[in-house]
Amino acid sequence: MLILKKKVERDHSTMKNLFNLFLIMLLVSMPFLSLAANFSETCEDGSGEPGSGFGIGFGIVLEFGLYRNSCPEAESVVYSWVETAVLQDPRMAASLLRLHFHDCFVNASALILYFRRSLNRDVFCITLQGCDASVLLDDTEGLVGEKTAPPNLNSLRGFEVIDSIKADLERVCPETVSCADILAMAARDSVVVSGGPSWDVEVGRKDGRTASKQAATTSLPSPNSTVPTLISIFQNLGLSQTDMVALSGGHTLGKAKCTSFTARLQPLQTGQPANHGDNLEFLESLQQLCSTVDTSVAITQLDLVTPSTFDNQYYVNLLSGEGLLPSDQALAVQDPGTREIVETYAADQSVFFKDFKNAMVKMGGITGGNEGEIRRNCRAVN
Repeated sequence: MLILKKKVERDHSTMKNLFNLFLIMLLVSMPFLSLAANFSETCEDGSGEPGSGFGIGFGIVLEFGLYRNSCPEAESVVYSWVETAVLQDPRMAASLLRLHFHDCFVNASALILYFRRSLNRDVFCITLQGCDASVLLDDTEGLVGEKTAPPNLNSLRGFEVIDSIKADLERVCPETVSCADILAMAARDSVVVSGGPSWDVEVGRKDGRTASKQAATTSLPSPNSTVPTLISIFQNLGLSQTDMVALSGGHTLGKAKCTSFTARLQPLQTGQPANHGDNLEFLESLQQLCSTVDTSVAITQLDLVTPSTFDNQYYVNLLSGEGLLPSDQALAVQDPGTREIVETYAADQSVFFKDFKNAMVKMGGITGGNEGEIRRNCRAVN
């Protein structure tokens, strides 16, 4: 009897180890998974009991038209505020689009594989945050959020517009529309009112209860990123090379500070030969701009030709060496694959619009589990 008991225990241990090995191999084989240091302390098994077994949080299921019955005014309220804001300040379109980007990218790759003992059982947990409106949370005594992270500090704008939208929605349908969904709809509407394409936005996101300055600092692409780095960052989120080049087209709107593109001026500043694809006349105009005022406050349009219109001019600029950010110009000169996509979009705006819409839906689908909430105030947890 004792021998049989030991054999059963040994077989159980072997099966558990094989199962754990299978899970690890499954994770390694999936390109959009990566490891990070932020994780949730709560896991659920099939019974829904926190911490009692084994659970994988791959995100909630989003839907089209979720608010059709629960808050039919939602989309019209968002559009009205976005339209008004962009009419008053055309730059606001880029700001609202960027808020959605910076929200979805932070913690989106923070998928954790770890084991712990809980009720004498090993617990396997994965967490995925992404588009959870964490970017909107203000700092508190117990929370240092994403607004003060270097990529966001004195850079992100549009918080007041989101506040106004949320206040209106709370009046007509309280605690129904999440701040994360507002960001997704506002990003779409910013593109539309700027002359770009429209698309159906999937909704049903939950608002996160936490934020991470460190994650925002390390997760967001740098304006000096190389193409291999950009491809890696986007692939970690389940986004393809085509998605990356298409989403970069969001830089057809907005402005950038001199400090974000000083690397583009290096050939002029050091006397080194121009890099392949550089437009020296364009670089000289940038150098003149940045030398006449404080570089920390001087800004210029990302697209000097059609700065307030969402179109494919961004890609035309790249092919003529007039990409403002180093990471933008790199798409046309560092990799033949990304250059081919740039050339396609520069020649056919309809292809760019189609791929941009698809990529926005994919990016907007990077969501966390069901542990979030519907905030009453987008700046603070309930």
